[in-house]
Amino acid sequence: MRRKALSLFLTIVFLVTCVPSVLAFGGEIPPEAGECSSMIVGKNASATGEVLFGHNEDNGDNVMLQYRVPRMTYEPGEYVVFGDSPAQIPQVQQTWSYLWSETRASWKASFSDFFINEWGVAIASDSCSPSREDRPLSEITKDGGLGYGLRVLVAQRAKTAREGVEIAAALLTEYGYMASGRSYQIVDKDEGWVLQVVKGRHFVAKRVPDDEVFFIPNWYTIHRVDLNDTANYVASPDLITYAIERGWYTPAVPGDYSDFDFAEAYQRPTNQAGNIVRHVNALRLILGREPDDLRPFSVKPYKKLGVEDVKRVLRTHYEGTPDDLSNGYEINPHRTGKRTICTRTTMESIVVQFREQPQFTVIWRATLNPCTSPYVPWYLGIDRVPDGYGWLTPEEGMATHFNPDPSDLAHNPDRAWWTFQDVQNVADERYKEVIREIARRRDALEKQWAAAQRGIETAAYAQFEKDPLKAVEFLTEYTDKQAGQAWAAWRTLYEHLTR
Repeated sequence: MRRKALSLFLTIVFLVTCVPSVLAFGGEIPPEAGECSSMIVGKNASATGEVLFGHNEDNGDNVMLQYRVPRMTYEPGEYVVFGDSPAQIPQVQQTWSYLWSETRASWKASFSDFFINEWGVAIASDSCSPSREDRPLSEITKDGGLGYGLRVLVAQRAKTAREGVEIAAALLTEYGYMASGRSYQIVDKDEGWVLQVVKGRHFVAKRVPDDEVFFIPNWYTIHRVDLNDTANYVASPDLITYAIERGWYTPAVPGDYSDFDFAEAYQRPTNQAGNIVRHVNALRLILGREPDDLRPFSVKPYKKLGVEDVKRVLRTHYEGTPDDLSNGYEINPHRTGKRTICTRTTMESIVVQFREQPQFTVIWRATLNPCTSPYVPWYLGIDRVPDGYGWLTPEEGMATHFNPDPSDLAHNPDRAWWTFQDVQNVADERYKEVIREIARRRDALEKQWAAAQRGIETAAYAQFEKDPLKAVEFLTEYTDKQAGQAWAAWRTLYEHLTR
């Protein structure tokens, strides 16, 4: 009954709190913020044989909260409405639990946030705007289309990455999409999928080959599309014919679509310097050489990559390459004028190490810039988030996501976020002077956690076989302790840097 009451409450708050905010906004779409970077390592390209998923959430001067959302049950006939769209989506009877990293922002954050559910299905996204689609939403969507709800519904409903893509495809076909262009990375322990969406009802998803590595900055990366290969592609059925109709693609041979390139057809030509430099430098690290193609979907790495390799990509400022304009950090690498992968606006960096038993999936999580913060191990099986990393209930978070209280964005020393922000602020002003000490302490913590990982997991697995609930308690306490250690260490570090 408690879960039913919770689900009813969520539906009510979305309707009462969020929908009026859209109407008060004049029905306009909030600005599509965020220029993120994502990476998927197929299991046969992975040093551990595990799928790896890396993501930098770049959203500017905001705050991120953490939640663990429980399973919920709904009555037949219930529906859900998200605050950036009046579209009413019929709710399923059972939704899954998930961990949620939420962007709390003064603007309406429709296109942010990382989710990973109890089955180990993770979803994050990257803007691919602008697309070529210029028709009004009223002509190409139902009730203005979906924005934020797309990722939430996938997290709530999918048991596999493939199912997540199919759920998203059905929703996009029914309601359409409100943003100009975006790429969703939907990943589980077996495979990674990339779903690239265009405003309206056009989309294509492609599976990342098991022996390859995918990286994306902020542009479409799916090129060749084989609509007959349903094992590796999911797409709107008129994806190609619509591009022909709009004049975005003309086949070299009438009726032969083998030369169709989705990215070329649907991406509006603009200045892509920031995307080029990020893609090239990620590929340099993945390939161990200069790339031949500046915009591939995925590549075979020069070696099998592990968690540390993904961290290295997400942390890079292009050190040791011609694109590093910091002059040995004489200039803050986030302020050289050349867009870096680890950048000033990075709010969270994660590396997901997927496991066969979902509870043991590790989310290595850095708060704010990964160059100035350590990747802390958070286990998916935890039954609550670590103290100080979340201060709202899921009900409160969902109810106010599009209209946060100003106090959520105000400095508060009792919240972990602000300690990491304090250290980052010092680095922003004195990067060369302080980064060596920050990195020394950061790396020491990460080495400690890496060294302890096998023993911790061996103990937790043994406990799981006897009593899964005690294993969950064990993982929760361990995660809480390490997150607390990182917070305390960074408070001490801030005091050291400012004395």
